[in-house]
This record gives sequence, structure tokens and C-alpha cells, in this order.
Amino acid sequence: MRAHPSGRRSLAILAFLLALVVVSLGAWVRLSDAGLGCPDWPGCYGHLVGVPERAHEVSAAETAFGQRVEAGKAWKEMIHRYAAGTLGLCIAGLAVLGWRQRATRRPTLELALLGVVVLQATLGMLTVTQLLKPVIVTGHLLGGMTTLALLATLVLRDGRGFRPATTTNTGLQAHAIAALATVVIQIALGGWVSSNYAAAICPDFPSCQGSFNPALDFHHAFTLDRELGITASGALLPASALTAIHWTHRLFAGVVLLVAGSLGLRLLAHRNSRGSGFALLGALGLQIGLGIANVLLQLPLPLAVAHNTGAALLLCVTLAVLLPLLQNKKAHHRQPAAGFPRRFDKLDTESAH
Repeated sequence: MRAHPSGRRSLAILAFLLALVVVSLGAWVRLSDAGLGCPDWPGCYGHLVGVPERAHEVSAAETAFGQRVEAGKAWKEMIHRYAAGTLGLCIAGLAVLGWRQRATRRPTLELALLGVVVLQATLGMLTVTQLLKPVIVTGHLLGGMTTLALLATLVLRDGRGFRPATTTNTGLQAHAIAALATVVIQIALGGWVSSNYAAAICPDFPSCQGSFNPALDFHHAFTLDRELGITASGALLPASALTAIHWTHRLFAGVVLLVAGSLGLRLLAHRNSRGSGFALLGALGLQIGLGIANVLLQLPLPLAVAHNTGAALLLCVTLAVLLPLLQNKKAHHRQPAAGFPRRFDKLDTESAH
């Protein structure tokens, strides 16, 4: 018995929206300092459902785990885990549906998603057991973004007839690939800022600590194999290292603005791609505005979470721009698949002359 395509697409859309929620919840947990709200995994103080709240439960948990129970932080962590678990079930369902239809279409994306979810669960466990080690926390964030990106690709493919390949407009395609690469690098740098708690080290904008040339320690800043807040040798991580982490993220935002912004302007120059251009420039402007606001307003939690969500949306919009440009050249000479937007076709034809 085959699954109806609309049912599979509905499940993919649900999983995509849930992944966006999970990414935002992960930021909420991390930025509210609740990443260790539960000292064990997958439960919380030995509870798979709920957290210790009654006096006797709290007393038993504190005796067993040797730390004070903070129910508020524990609930934040468990809400994130429940949402991530539900997302995992949705992705498992997509993988099953994809496998059942493997005779007509390779379930590459679905199986890749399943693999990423397994990796994410492992990183989630290590985040707790390794006491928020920055490289693991950043890897967990990137895993969440990868999950979101793969789900976005799946939704676009199933709804638009997407087939990845080459395109006649190689210049625009290369530009879109470069834009996606810069967005991914910036997300990784942002994750490194967040996982090292370096967001507040530069309280002013556009300068940092009143200077455009602050003291920077790149060696300790980007040493990956170290614990939170200390160097690889065990010394306290210097403020100049935190400054280097923040300043690098801020400077690379200029690269993203240049590459992705110029791509948006190129898309605006052609009638058939203006919608994509406006979407890309809008997402880019929103994200930069949120970044500046977070600095000037000293990281209010809602804005900090919104900045993480904005990064996810910018990633998805950039993907949505790139994927149609990866159509096969033959697709320009035949009837497109149902519902596929041909907004780039005229642009490709114009660029060929």
C-alpha cells in the first residue's frame, strides 16, 4: 500500500515546522542557561515524564545527583527534548514512507535525515554528559540546522518537482552556492559565540569595547578541544579570546551581507526572480537588524532567540533560492513538473545571450 503524495508532503511540512520550533527551543534553553537543567539523559533526574517538583521528589533527586534541582530550567530542557523526540518520530515516518517507495524514487534525503537525527540524539546526550563543551554544543546546533535544511529541501522537492543538477546560468548558480556557504559559516560562528557565552563581551556597536581594534586572542578563541570557559591547558579563558570569538562573528556578518545581499540585488534585477530577491534581502536585513539590536539592548532573551530563529530562516530562504538554479539543463526545454516555479527560466535565457 503506497502513501498518498499529499500525505507524505503534509508530514514533511509538519516536520519542517517542528524542526524550526526545535531550533528555537534549543536557543531558548541555551540562552536561558538551562542546558544542564537536567543532569542526565534522556530523562530528567531519573524521570522520563515530568521533572521533580514535589518536596520528596526534589529531596531524592538532589541526594541522588548531588546538585540542587531547578524545576524551571529542568522543564525548559525537557520541553526541548519532547519536541525533538516528536520531530524524530516524524522523520522516522518519512524514512519509512521513502523506503517503501524506493522502487520509484531513491529515499536519499529521508535516510540522510534519519542519520542526522541519530547523530543529533548522540550530541544531545554528550552536551549533558560533557557539561556543555563548546564544540559539542556548536555541533548540536549545526545538526539542528542541518535537519532543518534537509527538511526544507524535501518539502521543496516534493512540492516543486525539484531535481538537483546543473543550470545554464552558472554564474548565478555559483553566486547562490557562495551565499549558502557564507550563511552556513556564519551560523557556525554564531553557534561558537553562543556556546562560549561571548555574545555580551562587546556591548557597543559598531565598535567593540570602544575600539575597532580590540585586544584579540585567536589562538585560545578557536581551540576546539577544550572545556567551557577554560583553555586547553586548564587556565581561565581570557577575555581577549571571547572578544576574538565575538569580533570574528561580527566581521563575517559583513561578508554575508556582501555575498547574499549582492545575490538578492541580482535577483531583483529580473522580473521573474524578484520575489526570491525580496525574500532573501528581507531575511538578511531582519537577521542583521536582530544582531545589532541584541548588542545594543544587551541580549534580551526574546531577541536572542529570535536571532537564532532568523539564522534558520535565512538558511532556508537561501536554499529556496539555490535549489531551482540546480535544475537540469534539459528542464528548460521541456514541460516543468507540476507546480514547479519557472521564475528563473527567463533569467537563465537572458544570461545565455
